Amino acid sequence: MVPTTRFSVRALSLAVAAVSTTFAMSASASMGNIGTTFGVMPIDVATAQSLSMFNDQVSATYYNPAALTRDERGELTSGILHAEQELRSTNPNANGDVVSSSPSQHVLIGMKTNLGSLTRFNHPIYLGFIAGVEKYGKEMLAFDSQTSNSGQFLQYGKEPLFLNVGGATPVWRGISVGLSARITLDATADLQAVSTLGGETSRERLAVNAEPQIKTILGTSIDLGSTFCPESNCFLQGWETAFTYRTKSSASTTVDSGIIVTQTIPDPGLSLAVTTIDSFQPETFGVGAQYKGNGWRFGGSVEQQNWSELSEVFKGDTIKDQAATPASDRIQFKDTVIPRIGAEYDINKNFSIRGGVAYEESPLKTTRNPEINYLDTDKIVVGLGISATYDRTRLLAFPVRFDLGYQYQQLQGRDFTLVDFDGTETGVTADGDIHVISGSLTLKF
Repeated sequence: MVPTTRFSVRALSLAVAAVSTTFAMSASASMGNIGTTFGVMPIDVATAQSLSMFNDQVSATYYNPAALTRDERGELTSGILHAEQELRSTNPNANGDVVSSSPSQHVLIGMKTNLGSLTRFNHPIYLGFIAGVEKYGKEMLAFDSQTSNSGQFLQYGKEPLFLNVGGATPVWRGISVGLSARITLDATADLQAVSTLGGETSRERLAVNAEPQIKTILGTSIDLGSTFCPESNCFLQGWETAFTYRTKSSASTTVDSGIIVTQTIPDPGLSLAVTTIDSFQPETFGVGAQYKGNGWRFGGSVEQQNWSELSEVFKGDTIKDQAATPASDRIQFKDTVIPRIGAEYDINKNFSIRGGVAYEESPLKTTRNPEINYLDTDKIVVGLGISATYDRTRLLAFPVRFDLGYQYQQLQGRDFTLVDFDGTETGVTADGDIHVISGSLTLKF
C-alpha cells in the first residue's frame, strides 16, 4: 500500500502541475470576478456598482445589456484595474496574520457598435463586448483549488479571463431590452505515463483542453417619462428603472491521470480523477432606479445573489469533498441581498465627479469548515471617481474621455474556527482592507 499511496499522489501532482504550467505560473482562484467583486470599468468602481445598470459604457454587457442603447455612437474603450489587498486572519498561535496580499491586475478592452445599418429596417441594434485578462494581459487561464490549514478567503483571488458579449435594441417609447452571454472556460487534462520507483517517467502523454461555457444575462431599461408621458411633462420625467438577471456561472477543472509503475503497478496502471470548482458566480436578480437632472444624477440598486446553490455544487468537488464530509461539518452558504447607492455631478462640460457606497453581506453561513477553512466577512464598499473629456481633438470626430476610479473595501471582523488536517481547532478573526484603482480611455465613433 505504501508505493500505491506514494504514486497516486505523484500522479495527481504531475497532472495538476502540467496543467498549471501550461496556462500560468501562479494562480489563486476566486468565487467572484472583477464585475461582482470590484467593478469592471472606472465608473463601476467609483460608484460601487450602484449606477452600473444605467451606464452607457461597454461594461453594460455585464451589468445590464439594455443600457447599450443609451448612446447611439460606437465606442472603443481600453482600461486597467489594480486591486491591492491585505486579507488577514488574526491567529494568536501564528507569527503573522496576513493570509493573502497578492494583487489582482486586469487589462480590459471593449467595443460597441450599431449593426442596424446591416438591415433594411433602419432600426438600431447594438452589439458590444468586453474582455479582461489578469496580470495585465499575461495570464488567460489558471486555477487553484485546495484545502488549507491556515484559512483561505472565499471571494478574493484571480479569475484571469473575463469575457462578455451582448446586444440590445430599443423596443417601444423609452423601453430597451438586451441579452448578453458570459463566457467561462472548463479545463480538462489527461496525463498518461510510465514511471520507475525512483520517480523517472517515460512514454508521457499529456492532453489539455478548455471548453467555453456560455451563461445568459438579461436586462431591461425603462425611461418612465418617455414611456408614460412622451408628449408632455409629468412627475415621471427624469426617472429611469432597470431590471437584470444573470444565470449562475462557474469555471471547473478536471484532471485524469493513469500511471504505470514498473515492477509495482502493471498495465493498465493506477487511474486517478479529480474534478474541482475553482470559480463560481451566483444566480443574480437586480433592480435599479435613478433620477437624472440637469448635469447630475442620483440612484441606486438592489441585488439578490443566490449563493445557497454553491453548497450543492461543492458536493461534486473531489478536492473540497463535501459529499464524503459529515453533515455537521459541511460548508453552507446563504442567499444575500446587496444594497447600493451613488451619485454623479457634472462640474462643467469637461469634468464630472461621482461616488457610491454599498454594503455586502457575506454569503458564507458556516464559520467552521474543516480542511477547506474558508474565510469571508461582511464588507463596506466606498468609491470615488472623476471623468475628463478632451474635446479639442484635431483628428478624431468625437471628444476623448478619460475615467479614473478608486474604491476602498473594509472587511468587517468575523470569528472563525480553523480545523487543521490533524483535527486541531484554532479560533481566529478574519478581516481585511482592499484598495482598488481603475483607469480607462474611451473613443467614440
